[in-house]
Amino acid sequence: MNHRSALGALHIGALFFGLTGVFGKLAQAGPSIIVFGRAAFAVLALAIFARIAKKAWQPLQRQDWCRLLLGGVLLAGHWVSFFIAVKVAGVAIATLGFASFPAFTVILEGLLFRERVRSNEIILVLLVSVGLVLVTPEFDLASQATGGLLWSLLSGLLFSLLSLTNRAASGRIPAVQAAMCQNAVVALCLLPVAAPALAGVSAIDWLWIALLGVFCTGVAHSLFVASLAVIKARTAAVVFALEPVYGIALAWLIFAEAPTPRMLLGGVLIILAIVVSSRLAASNQRDKSVAAQG
Repeated sequence: MNHRSALGALHIGALFFGLTGVFGKLAQAGPSIIVFGRAAFAVLALAIFARIAKKAWQPLQRQDWCRLLLGGVLLAGHWVSFFIAVKVAGVAIATLGFASFPAFTVILEGLLFRERVRSNEIILVLLVSVGLVLVTPEFDLASQATGGLLWSLLSGLLFSLLSLTNRAASGRIPAVQAAMCQNAVVALCLLPVAAPALAGVSAIDWLWIALLGVFCTGVAHSLFVASLAVIKARTAAVVFALEPVYGIALAWLIFAEAPTPRMLLGGVLIILAIVVSSRLAASNQRDKSVAAQG
């Protein structure tokens, strides 16, 4: 894979991630069934990718299993809350609310890892906060928009915790292996809730769920991992900042969920925060590398 094809793979992966909310809304099944099916199909897709790519399987220690189990539980909560937000408030609000996770990450890193919060990171949090205020038409807990935004914020918080959990295990467990294990945990967590209603899921819903698991999870993750062999992580993060753009544009085309100018402005601020966050992460990593060499 050369630089051009890797960049193309990244954009395709971002597009597939952007389709998550769309497929979730097309499926009439409940969030628990959608998440169970997504995870099950993702495990299958990732297993095929690992076999084709001949990925090495790392022997796991007890602490690794504990982290993967915790990561799977967080991933399950993240997905369930996200799809509830999609059902309640639509794809646009759910996607932009979830996109707030860089702000949660900045705050949690300071609390959990005792890392100093820089002034530019405070600006990032403020950008996301203002963006979320603009995205929400009205702050009324009884309204669907506000309720959906709160669910999507919970989704972003859980994803941030998942990212920090994976950060603690980074370098030991290959990304595809970790993703397979965590998706397996998700499927097992949701199976007791989803099992009674599985027989009533329509064929067309199984199609949307299969596409969600295979393309929006397995293929998208595999493209991301494969492209990182050629492209820098900070470039990949900036490309994946387009995920909300793809999601909102597709929801506009398919469901006629036309965003208001205020929502668009809020979305721009949140996406800008994602780009800034990826730059900050790259800068912090570079500073740590320089300090280690010195």
